[in-house]
Amino acid sequence: MKNFPLMAAAFEGSLVALAIALGWLLGTSPLATFHYDPYDVLLALGATAPPLALFWLCIICCTSSRLPNKFPLGPLKEIVRIMDEMLVPLFRDCRLAQLAVIAALAGLGEEMLFRGIVQTAASEWIAGPYGPWIGLLAATVLFGLLHAITPAYALLAGLIGLYLGWLWMATDNLLVPVIVHGLYDFLVLAYLVKIRPGKSLQGA
Repeated sequence: MKNFPLMAAAFEGSLVALAIALGWLLGTSPLATFHYDPYDVLLALGATAPPLALFWLCIICCTSSRLPNKFPLGPLKEIVRIMDEMLVPLFRDCRLAQLAVIAALAGLGEEMLFRGIVQTAASEWIAGPYGPWIGLLAATVLFGLLHAITPAYALLAGLIGLYLGWLWMATDNLLVPVIVHGLYDFLVLAYLVKIRPGKSLQGA
């Protein structure tokens, strides 16, 4: 699909506009805690390692013929199969620069929406000492549900969303989860589209 990179970028960019619109309606800015800090940038680069390690572990487990096709590997292998059959073909013709733009917009738009709006709004609505944790839970559940390609994928996405929300709470800088999210998406897409094609689930 020749126009897919533009369509994907437009969709992710629309999430930025949606977050801004919802913020206006709710009287909050999705970028209220977004600021540049060199230390936080370095922290974000290092903080990308855990979700990448989780992804890599899933790939290794799912492509090993020596491991049984039972729970939890069965659902994980289904995720990898769907990525190979549906995700990779869509992005196959994208250049690395296009993947980078799409991933950056995904990181910015989704973090503005889920952390900057949903997590913030839920926290403020509940208020009190439990507000921030209820906000984190609400954003995590919604993030997982909206990535529910399969139940297992929704769970993994929820775990990553939980991690991103915790990073935001710990640093009070939305730039950190934006970088982690965008960099993770880019590296995963680059690997799946440019490096992994041709490898089957039966590979060693």
